[in-house]
Amino acid sequence: MLKYEILINPKWLRKLDNDIWNDELVPAILKIGEDRISIKVAYRGNVIRDKKKKSYRIVFQKPFKVNGAHEIHLNAEFSDVSLSRNKLSLDFFDRIGVISPHSQHVLLYINGYNKGIYLEIESFDQYLLKKRKLPDGPIIYATNNRANFSLLTKKKEIKKRLDQGYTLKYGDQEDIHDLRNFIAMINALNNEDFAKEIPKVLDVEKYLRWVAGAVCVQNYDGFIHNYALYKNGETGLYEISPWDYDGTWGRNLHGRKLDYDYVPLTGYNTLSARLFHFPQFRNLYNEILTSILENDFTLDVQKPIIDGLFETLKPHISLDPYVNSTADTFEQEKKVYFNFIKKRNAYLKKELKSFFKVKSI
Repeated sequence: MLKYEILINPKWLRKLDNDIWNDELVPAILKIGEDRISIKVAYRGNVIRDKKKKSYRIVFQKPFKVNGAHEIHLNAEFSDVSLSRNKLSLDFFDRIGVISPHSQHVLLYINGYNKGIYLEIESFDQYLLKKRKLPDGPIIYATNNRANFSLLTKKKEIKKRLDQGYTLKYGDQEDIHDLRNFIAMINALNNEDFAKEIPKVLDVEKYLRWVAGAVCVQNYDGFIHNYALYKNGETGLYEISPWDYDGTWGRNLHGRKLDYDYVPLTGYNTLSARLFHFPQFRNLYNEILTSILENDFTLDVQKPIIDGLFETLKPHISLDPYVNSTADTFEQEKKVYFNFIKKRNAYLKKELKSFFKVKSI
């Protein structure tokens, strides 16, 4: 496991600690092996900022890019005794054909103090597009639960702006204008026009793959939050990518167990609800999800992946001062994963049968 060490002036560290909700970046040095990289760093995340083990956003300064990336995130995975749910989820999306940030575990030190095992995650930005040789295009983050593709908030209040819940990561204000038009279209078009127009602005097949991935790993928040919209510069179509998937594989974001049938077959947001009104989109989703349940989200496929990741982490877990995990804890957590996969797979297959008995109005 790679060792990362952040060297930071105590005054800048105090600045971070004096206001944990401040997103302002401060200067530091990142050591990786013999390399010393000038960086700027800040805390990141929401719930995690109140925890003893915090997550970090790192932006490279000199050199400007490292391994093709200008920015990375170091996630604490504090509420995950296996430190694995996020990585397994992102890798799962990658496997099923959804653009997904790559990740790796690292051992982090700050000014010589051991901060434990972290998950380094790529930032979904223009540099990731270049690394993957994807067409350039705007990227917009869904940063809170108002990003539900609706005119209403989760509390059924009318939104003040159609782009509430979103933050522009890469692009310009014209791209926010296009996003508002996209959301207005989802909500305002009649059924006939919606069915004709939506494939002109949304890569429906890739969107439904994303829905299927979030449904399989059961990310309760993933349908209205924790995703990135990317508008492919060649096709002109919106695509979607997952983000922050620690509340998955049978547990919520706080690490508590969730029943295997907690999230429905279709997930939940306004865009999905409109798509599933039409037989052609339901049939496409059926094909996608059926294939994933047969070839990807199975115990035979996932067990060796989980076993391999856990074995990689086991020798290092005693080095994390914030995680009370042991080899026995890992073995017990494996059972949670395996039991969830079996039951969730069977549940989704059963639900698919009844899902296609429903006829459009």
